[in-house]
Order: sequence, then structure tokens, then C-alpha cells
Amino acid sequence: MVARTYGSSGSSDDLGKLILRVVLAVLLLFHGVSKIFGGVGFITGMLAKAGLPAELGYLVYVGEVIAPLLILFGVWTRPAALVVAINMVVAILLVHTGELFSMTKTGGWALELQGFYLASAIAVALLGAGRYSVAGASGRWN
Repeated sequence: MVARTYGSSGSSDDLGKLILRVVLAVLLLFHGVSKIFGGVGFITGMLAKAGLPAELGYLVYVGEVIAPLLILFGVWTRPAALVVAINMVVAILLVHTGELFSMTKTGGWALELQGFYLASAIAVALLGAGRYSVAGASGRWN
């Protein structure tokens, strides 16, 4: 019998981290690819309307394309997850504030998708990539 020490990462822990990373990254990439093909005019318009520089809207490509790819492959995973978390906070504040305390007609929270992305990104930032990643469990920023 092999004893696990505190802080050691077993293969099931690493597999769980891999699944969390892949699901978060792939689902976010759908949004990023949509913005690649459809543009970010909606976002730049909302930023301008809020009195912010419209050019900041292009940072959505970082939060929805580059950061998810880094998370998916397990490179600079923790900082990339923090970028996603910040991206989600901005999206909630900019687009979804009116729905913050709303429910859908089927009983779910109106922002459950955004809540999932935010919570998952925070979890990945805290857990790291695990050993099933390009940079490995001991990789810098992983």
C-alpha cells in the first residue's frame, strides 16, 4: 500500500484537472471562434457606450481564444485561467448585470453559463494543470 502525502497529486487528481481544463477551454473556444468569424463589434459598441475605449473589445480574443488554448494545452495555465476569470467578470458587468439576480423560466440562474466559466476558471487557476499537460505539473505557472 502506497501512502499519499499531503499535496501529492495522484493520477485521478490529474485526470480531473485535465477534464476540467478541456471542458472549460473547448466551450470557451466556441465563443472565441464565433468572434473571430463574426467580429467584436457588439463588444466594442458596448464599451464605447459605457464610456470606455472601444479598442479594449479586442482583448476578448485574448480571453476567449489565446487563454483557452493555453489552458487546453496546459501552458501558463494559472495565468491563462485568471485571464478567463477577468474576462468573465467584465462580461458579467458589461453585458449581464441586469440578469445577475434573475432566473430563467425553467428555474435556472440566468447567468449559469457565465457562472460556470467564472467558477471553472478560478478552479483551474487554483488547481493548476496537472501532469497531463504540455508543461507538466511542475511547469512554471502551471
